[in-house]
Amino acid sequence: MPGNDPTPAQRPAAPTRDAGATRHPSGDRRFEMLDATLKRHRFAPDALIEVLHTAQELFGHLRSDLLYYVAHALRLPPSRVYGVATFYHLFSFAPRGRHSCVVCTGTACYVKGADAMLGAIEREAGAAAGHTSSDGEISVSTARCLGACGLAPIAVFDGQVAAHQTAASVVERVRAWRSPGERPAAAATGAPASASTDKPGETHGPR
Repeated sequence: MPGNDPTPAQRPAAPTRDAGATRHPSGDRRFEMLDATLKRHRFAPDALIEVLHTAQELFGHLRSDLLYYVAHALRLPPSRVYGVATFYHLFSFAPRGRHSCVVCTGTACYVKGADAMLGAIEREAGAAAGHTSSDGEISVSTARCLGACGLAPIAVFDGQVAAHQTAASVVERVRAWRSPGERPAAAATGAPASASTDKPGETHGPR
């Protein structure tokens, strides 16, 4: 699991499968909403991705305790839940910035300049891939492959796919997110901000 794993005492109580339960023991009403999703899917293991999406929407990112909670509720091994969460780039293990930029590093994108695009974005945003800028504005990440090789190289800005990008075009998009004078000092050196959104074990390069 990402980060420091919670001890059993720190993990939130697993949801009851009794329809009469109305309040989560933790007192956090977000768990009640997550429980409602689990019950709607009848605690089916096949609903894992839908449940993880709901968890991220409610909590902002997938904490270790949430992954354990979902694993227990769906009666799945924690390793299975963690494996699914790390496979899809839309899932995050740390809070994301107000804007997000995902660079595809699949083979087709990589050979057409994805690495140069990523470097340009990192310098402009002031955050390395897998991190968020120090001002909390921009999160930079990579994806193994977005499945649209005919549009390579690709970047995704706030959920919108941009095809046939260049280092210059991605910098222009990122720069437009900020007003003049808002560029963080870290951007000048390419130093990463402290908040990491990367999956453990992720590296750059063609996939």
